[in-house]
Amino acid sequence: MSYKHYFENALIAGRNAALSPAVINKVLFDVAKAAVEQTDYLLQENKKDLERMDRADPKYDRLTLTADRIKAIAADIENVAELDSPLGKVLTEKTLPNGLYLKKVRVPLGVVGVIYEARPNVTFDVFALCFKTGNISILKGGSDADFSNRAIMKMIHGVLSAHGIDTNFATLLPVEREATEALLNAVGYVDVLIPRGSQSLINYVRENSKVPVIETGAGIVHTYFDETGDLEKAIAIIDNAKTRRVSVCNALDCLIINSKRIGDLVHITEPLAQKHVHVFADKKAYEVLDGLYPSDLLEEAKPEHFGTEFLSMKMSVKTVDNLEEALQHIAINSSKHSEAIISEDELNIENFLNRVDAAAVYVNTSTAFTDGAQFGLGAEIGISTQKLHARGPMGLEELTSYKWIVKGNGQVRNA
Repeated sequence: MSYKHYFENALIAGRNAALSPAVINKVLFDVAKAAVEQTDYLLQENKKDLERMDRADPKYDRLTLTADRIKAIAADIENVAELDSPLGKVLTEKTLPNGLYLKKVRVPLGVVGVIYEARPNVTFDVFALCFKTGNISILKGGSDADFSNRAIMKMIHGVLSAHGIDTNFATLLPVEREATEALLNAVGYVDVLIPRGSQSLINYVRENSKVPVIETGAGIVHTYFDETGDLEKAIAIIDNAKTRRVSVCNALDCLIINSKRIGDLVHITEPLAQKHVHVFADKKAYEVLDGLYPSDLLEEAKPEHFGTEFLSMKMSVKTVDNLEEALQHIAINSSKHSEAIISEDELNIENFLNRVDAAAVYVNTSTAFTDGAQFGLGAEIGISTQKLHARGPMGLEELTSYKWIVKGNGQVRNA
């Protein structure tokens, strides 16, 4: 099967795109309204996907839509509509000695391809953010969420058609693997690819794509409880970071604790025990927790329990003697997504902030805030863990590039 027509139609839609901000915002508000009005239909289709997946699969929660989640998605779309568009924003302007006027302005990336797994909310997010920024979106969802994704795209296309807008502004490719291969090779049609999902998916896209890739990497997340850390803060922060929603990339995977505070580990993990978090503790931490933490939820850690994104009610514990050891452990095991310190020592805090290499670095708060909506971006197209072009939650600005506008009055270059 040829997929070329999908890419050609997207390219044509992009070339003909000339929608006013008012029209763009009205479409987004109507999509948000339609999502709420069609909740029963979306949940019905989502149920078909859920029936095919094992509840024990870490992706099950990500796949699940509920009425409340759809309301939250709609609210995020409305937030995107209400944000100022970055398009046309002047980044730099100056007049050279020869009289040439130069201006650098934000423009769309163009055609944005997104490959993602069992997260139907991504279909909404990608459309909203790309549409707001004048980008054309081509989405390739996984088979796990196919019924959900198709229902969402059908609803979006209905809104676009009602406004007389080309539905090729947003395309959902067929679910088969060949469509992924075609997207990876869509040079000349797709300007950038953004994979969202497991590390294996991200690695596959990076290694096989001929189209430029922005990585939205896995979240192997650490929180370091320093010698001076406040215990009450730590109990609340660790509980929230680990258990708020375990299947997301900002969830805590490894608690690093200073050996001078090892006695507090029992108090820190008490809420985790109540929520049945399985703890893989190193030797020192295990000796403290043995007999005080539920035995069926406690194991001695093995090397593979560190540097792992669990995406479930599992967490490792690493004991260190000082900040330097904590920094080294993070450097070796981090995916450069989100890292945190709980401390009251300003020197240690500054050292941690300056030396940890991650997209988001936290002090005395939960890593659960690494999220486009929480950062005031309306929504996100992913959390970039690389350093080229974008880093951290990718909102509207991160879906733009820029171009130079040069105005003259007959100048020619002589040298």
